[in-house]
Amino acid sequence: MLCRDLTQTADSDNIIVRFSGEIGIKSEWTRRTYEKQLLQNLKQTLKSQNLKPVAIERLRGRIYLKTETPLEIAKVLTKVFGISSVSPAKKTTSELKTLTKAALNVADTTIKDNTTFAVRCHRVGTHPYSSVEVCRMLGEQILDAFQSRNLKVNLTNPQVTLTVEVRDQEAYIYAQTLQGPGGFPVGTQAKTVCLLSGGIDSPVACWLTMKRGCPPVPVYVDNWPFTDEREKEKAITNAKNLKEWSSGYIRKMYIVPNGENMKIIQQKAPTRFTCLLCKRLMYRIAQKIADTEKAYGIVTGEAIGEQASQTMHNLYTIDEAATCYPIHRPLLGFDKIETEAIARKIGTFETSIIKSNGCSAAPSMPATQARLNAVKEAEEKLDIASMVESSLKASQIIEI
Repeated sequence: MLCRDLTQTADSDNIIVRFSGEIGIKSEWTRRTYEKQLLQNLKQTLKSQNLKPVAIERLRGRIYLKTETPLEIAKVLTKVFGISSVSPAKKTTSELKTLTKAALNVADTTIKDNTTFAVRCHRVGTHPYSSVEVCRMLGEQILDAFQSRNLKVNLTNPQVTLTVEVRDQEAYIYAQTLQGPGGFPVGTQAKTVCLLSGGIDSPVACWLTMKRGCPPVPVYVDNWPFTDEREKEKAITNAKNLKEWSSGYIRKMYIVPNGENMKIIQQKAPTRFTCLLCKRLMYRIAQKIADTEKAYGIVTGEAIGEQASQTMHNLYTIDEAATCYPIHRPLLGFDKIETEAIARKIGTFETSIIKSNGCSAAPSMPATQARLNAVKEAEEKLDIASMVESSLKASQIIEI
């Protein structure tokens, strides 16, 4: 997640927080709403980590934090949706003399021997100098002040970029930028129920909907004794990992037992339909939880062709069971490599690849092109309403 090596700049006393570019193209009213939500999420995230900046100022397109621990706070903010990037910076005035002094101090701690560098300048407001003049003057000053370091200017591909951000009467100097996740602040869109397992796909799907602003309600449907305890433990750990990205929105998780239902399905339904009937049951359980949580959709980690139950024929068949809420599949067109790359980035991959026994109820010859009428006919032998109700009554809500 980091753009550059995180060497602490001794003179840093502020953090520049930049909003996601998508926020900037919204209407004025929507933009203000999103920025306020982002500020609230930022404060909540810092509070959860016992980090307290000295002061916070929100301006158009930016949040500025005054702090004694800029690098520590900057790292935490890289997990706040709606933030495109953050930079630990030295704050000074826009007066050229003080700006130059501050820039030389930052250069002294960040530009080492035999290094190529460049100076960039961005300005908002009216000043007695241009951005180009600032870049040229500071470049010359740095070369002159540190002659013994064998420094060279490289405007195309520098090893260090010293940036000056001038905003009216103030200026910020920095040489580090940490990449944020972008997207929309969590809480700007409606809540979703996320069917979360111990595997690779579903945590990524949940993270992607969080990135679009949706607070998640994690739900693990537990097929024990057909799955082992490790699978549940992995799902809980995945929820805890996702909590780090949630700005305080993930506080609980539903654990819903489904093993007894699976025994009934095995006894009364064709074996080839086992996984499809299980999925349809999961959706019905998720809908009831969505009612309780006032959510507006159900999120799954399904992708086209990833498993036998995820062919287009079978996705159509299992979707029919969701009569009240849409099924959202952020990974629908992803391949496994793409999904794994995101899982590594967000910190769920190592948990998801821990060995577990999987689900022993899965048939060796599952239906890949099941007809909806045939599956519904099989369901007529099951008391679906009672099965859903018994699972919900036995469910647990645990703190995350």
